[in-house]
Amino acid sequence: MIHRRDIAVGVIALVATLGARAAVDEARTLIGPSIYDWTKITARKTEVGEVRFFFRGPTKTLEELEVHVTTLDPGKASHPPHKHPNEEMVIVGEGTVEALVDGEWKRVGPGSVIFNASNVVHGLRNVGRGPATYHVINWKSDRTPKE
Repeated sequence: MIHRRDIAVGVIALVATLGARAAVDEARTLIGPSIYDWTKITARKTEVGEVRFFFRGPTKTLEELEVHVTTLDPGKASHPPHKHPNEEMVIVGEGTVEALVDGEWKRVGPGSVIFNASNVVHGLRNVGRGPATYHVINWKSDRTPKE
């Protein structure tokens, strides 16, 4: 038999849990309307070129949104082909790259957009004579599979 006291304890526990969850969510600063000036983002040298990190964090509708820009030296790859649960979009800004898409290497140039689906093997390499620069936008939502 459930007593009033049991109901009261349950309600108090529920309210405390929801309050704690709200406090944790609020503590994570949401990315809101913003401008990220290219000239103010420091390029960090890597073994294959350089990278500029713009931001990474939660938004109002996404658990995580991240943007960075990679510049690959000629003949270099960002990393070996791999897969991850989050989806990402790559926008080629300069140079010629080959992207591993659906098991096939495809060559594209400036203005091209590459979509890497969740948990599908993908890769990218610079096949041009000069640097290749591309913007990477990746995200995680409540529907993103867990790693």
